[in-house]
Amino acid sequence: MIDLRSDTVTKPTPAMRAAMLQAEVGDDVYREDPTVRRLEERIAAMVGKEAALFVPSGTMGNQLGVWLHCRPGDEFLCEAGCHIFNSEQAAYAQLFSIAARPVATADQVLTVQHVQDLVRGEDVHNPRTTLLCLENTHNRGGGKVLPYEGLAELCRWAAACGLARHLDGARLFNAVVASGISADKWVQHFDTVSICFSKGLGAPIGSALCGPRDAIERALRMRKPLGGGWRQAGILADAALYALDHHIDRLADDHANAKILAEAVKQADGLDLDPPTVETNIVIFRVDPKLGTAAQFCDRLEQRGVLMSPNAKHKVRAVTHLDVSAQDAKRAAECLLEIGSKPS
Repeated sequence: MIDLRSDTVTKPTPAMRAAMLQAEVGDDVYREDPTVRRLEERIAAMVGKEAALFVPSGTMGNQLGVWLHCRPGDEFLCEAGCHIFNSEQAAYAQLFSIAARPVATADQVLTVQHVQDLVRGEDVHNPRTTLLCLENTHNRGGGKVLPYEGLAELCRWAAACGLARHLDGARLFNAVVASGISADKWVQHFDTVSICFSKGLGAPIGSALCGPRDAIERALRMRKPLGGGWRQAGILADAALYALDHHIDRLADDHANAKILAEAVKQADGLDLDPPTVETNIVIFRVDPKLGTAAQFCDRLEQRGVLMSPNAKHKVRAVTHLDVSAQDAKRAAECLLEIGSKPS
């Protein structure tokens, strides 16, 4: 079975498992796990921040990032399709009494023009706008890499307005590899960033929240009541360290394999790429209603040994990763061509 549902389905490689087996561990709630501390220092240095906190999930990393910059009754600005708004169960509202103000765009790219009139201050009728959140790469945007100069301009505008900036960088290293722009250069425009190790990097679990040292100390305290205080987590941290050493450059292979799938979608007369370009490891496409729903289309793929995910009633998402070879991608592409043609 070729599993293209998500890059979260990866299994640790044999070499990663060997590294985990040898990990030096301690109790991280006491901050005594040396491997966790080494990972936190390493990822903070890679993105140019003072400190980092190892957390179980990207959702926890993002929610801690939002919490750091907002008080109860505040709001943050975000693009309407972003992960924080759509896929984290509105935890910012459930847990912290924070509101989101999503802004719809045609291409999942926020600009100053989209938000320049949306900052609200101390009027007692309104929530205070205190934070701007961006996502890079953009999941629902088909793994889109945000345009660097536009991102920098938007963050400068936000800073001038007194807004903090948080980056959902779950797939930041996909953006690094696709753009050639270093992680620290991307992240310099943000106060905090959450980075996931268990997607394209292939670790079994874990993310890191990076930012100023005092903010990370605050996040450490809040991590505890959220259930994120873990013990001998060095076993997991060593997997993430292995991924940082060995799995960043190879993301280019995932991007190449995604383009194989994208080319098949272009050739199939019942399928259309949406968005129309594929930059990293995510391919999203529309299924002509004559071929049934996205779920029915995925059922037919599964019968041929390929797993993809319905993304909407007539949209499908495929994500390449380190457990998918070029040969696998070509076979999946053949299946797309086979069942992706309109009935005569």
